[in-house]
Amino acid sequence: MVKVKWVLVKDPDGELEPVLLACTDTELSAEEIVSFFVRRWRVEVTFAEVRRHLGVESQRQWSDLAIERSTPCLMVLMSIVCLMANTLHLRRPIQPNATAWYRKTAVTFSDVLSAVRLEIWRKAELSISHFQPDVGSYSAKIRHLWFLLTQAVA
Repeated sequence: MVKVKWVLVKDPDGELEPVLLACTDTELSAEEIVSFFVRRWRVEVTFAEVRRHLGVESQRQWSDLAIERSTPCLMVLMSIVCLMANTLHLRRPIQPNATAWYRKTAVTFSDVLSAVRLEIWRKAELSISHFQPDVGSYSAKIRHLWFLLTQAVA
């Protein structure tokens, strides 16, 4: 039999459901148990985002060894994307992508991934044609159309 210390966390405003936390280290204070839970939540969110956007745990390899190699690579990829996004964000704040039916106020990992993809495509000069036709007044419209297309693809 294992002893368990229980901590009940309640929202003082009553807007959120109460949360019951269990801990097998009965020497910890309630504050420490809540602190460990909050720190773990960040890790859980990170794994959920890596699964959702980068395909962790959905690999189709033939061996366990291949899966053991690819998962750390995908975690490193997420770190690289976040570091690149931080650099981009320092230059110009990354804005949350929104649709007509859903407005976001906070930037999510999908917004970060989209911003990094767009930057990579810009650096690869995919948006620059070396052929200079006489497009006149259409130039601004074409640039805007290209912006909309790359936003949709990213």
